[in-house]
Amino acid sequence: MPTPTSHLLTADADAAPGPGHPVPPAAPHPLDNPVRAALLGAHAHLAERRGEVLRYPVDVSPFAALPERPDEQTWRDVAALFGPGAVVPVTGILGSAPAGWEVVMDLAGVQLVDAGVAAAPDDEAIPLGPADVPEMLALVERAKPGPFLPRTIALGHYLGIRRGGVLVAMAGERLHPPGWTEISAVCTAEGHRGQGLATRLVHAVAAGIRARGETPFLHAAASNTDAIRLYESLGFELRRRVGFRSVRVPATGPEARP
Repeated sequence: MPTPTSHLLTADADAAPGPGHPVPPAAPHPLDNPVRAALLGAHAHLAERRGEVLRYPVDVSPFAALPERPDEQTWRDVAALFGPGAVVPVTGILGSAPAGWEVVMDLAGVQLVDAGVAAAPDDEAIPLGPADVPEMLALVERAKPGPFLPRTIALGHYLGIRRGGVLVAMAGERLHPPGWTEISAVCTAEGHRGQGLATRLVHAVAAGIRARGETPFLHAAASNTDAIRLYESLGFELRRRVGFRSVRVPATGPEARP
């Protein structure tokens, strides 16, 4: 996976050690490996684990969480946890998968953080629950905002807007690293776009996140310039560039055996 660029948040210069004193390693930021931070934190009750590798249940999220610098044992644990031939999305790591592991997706992305979003509740934004999942899945299938599975709703709160009783827009929460919550699944049905529904839902979801004392953040494909411009206009700013990579576990060979 490509090495992420340094994030835009910097340490306080006044806290730097003086001459002759060793510089302690910087503590990892929760957003540098947000899947792992979430599965070791707020989503620990959902985590399936093998060694140092964690994953969500297959009907909740496709994401895996690896240590920042995976070694050979890490990749053996990935293979054992996911199984031969499985496609595994990996983010937040340095280095590459071993030889014999096929890279099936390598997509440039961005991570954006709240830098003054006008968060506010919305009277038309209604909470979505398990009974709404069939409609949510249908909307995601049409709008394609990213992965959303039958139990993705277990990751956090989701809000939607209906017109004529039909769900036409939604947004919700996905990863929960300590102190942060990711806004995700932002989508609007064709025929209802251009009305500001996505903006209103992002504001409403952000208001709920802020009410818990947390900070909103989100991800987008670097190629999705329209979405990035929208999020920047709402008060998000670039924290760092990231790589969205998926690899396939070899069907046979030592890497595929527990």
